[in-house]
Amino acid sequence: MQPTPSDSVSATLNPLIRAAIERHGGWLPFDRFMALALYAPGAGYYANHSRKFGALPGSGSDFITAPELSPLFGRALARAVAQALLASATRQVWEFGAGSGELAAQLLDALGDAVDSYTIVELSATLRARQQARLSRHIDRVRWVDALPPTMLGVVVGNELLDAMPVQLLRFDGDVWFERGVTLGDGSGPAWCWSDRPTTLRPPLDARFQPGTVVELHAQATAFVTTLAERLQRGAVYLIDYGFPQAEYYHPQRVGGTLMCHRAHRADTDPLTDVGEKDITAHVDFTAVALAAQDAGLDVLGYTSQAHFLMNCAILDDLRGADLRTIANAQKLLNEHEMGELFKVIGLAKGCEAAFGGSPLGFGRGDRTHTL
Repeated sequence: MQPTPSDSVSATLNPLIRAAIERHGGWLPFDRFMALALYAPGAGYYANHSRKFGALPGSGSDFITAPELSPLFGRALARAVAQALLASATRQVWEFGAGSGELAAQLLDALGDAVDSYTIVELSATLRARQQARLSRHIDRVRWVDALPPTMLGVVVGNELLDAMPVQLLRFDGDVWFERGVTLGDGSGPAWCWSDRPTTLRPPLDARFQPGTVVELHAQATAFVTTLAERLQRGAVYLIDYGFPQAEYYHPQRVGGTLMCHRAHRADTDPLTDVGEKDITAHVDFTAVALAAQDAGLDVLGYTSQAHFLMNCAILDDLRGADLRTIANAQKLLNEHEMGELFKVIGLAKGCEAAFGGSPLGFGRGDRTHTL
């Protein structure tokens, strides 16, 4: 019998995880487990050959992102990017984690000759190949790198980037905080098991947490923002993702945290099963992102819901005279009960804040910076 793709992923990834657990004395912090599950070369979810992005489960995909849902997403975002290119007097765009390449194609189409170079920072060789095929008509302006350069100029975009960065997990028993990690199973059941150890780590807010509460900490996401801020000499950053300000993120009633897995357009809360075969994500703490950015020298241009951002960027004008399917897909980007309210956009800038004239496109109405 030929091995299935699932068997192949497990055969490569499981020994890597087992070796990592053994190297760490039998207990691996969850953020390191998540990093292997998602990014282990050739076997992690984003590094293997399974299809990730698509509209329907029948395609073999696991989820759909805004650019795959509607080209109007990229067209609207391009208007904010175009303003930022003018404000920063640059002609370079950088995208982190470009997925299928669909957003890059939409931005390049809309921005035209305002962009001289479009750099994609991509760790996955599989996704890079897919992006190269999608962007073949723009290949003269696109380049791929797997690490940040020492210095950068231009406009940075990241759609559903921060949610896939590994998180630390904490659990509260009513008296003591524990860090949640992963150990080996006993051989008669699951391969991996939860194990908690006392820790000095704490959530950033001192709330009245209930016993049994599990929360995430976003050290890797904030470290990324800090590094980006240090290397960006002049330009702007637009990060789009699902998440909340800290007061909502660490609300005492959110006892189960936000960790979620996605596979075949279904969600579950068990990252220890089918490892490498499904996405693992956590909502973004946008307050932590904003504070890390400011501490490292970036200014916050604005923070708002995806719906407000896209409408501020004239997506409704694009819908005039559109067919029903186009309108229906765009509504999914805007509706509160779909992507419109769950997803947020934060804009950051360095060395060009004054050039926006106090009116950064995307945040004119519905700005929520005061909630961060």
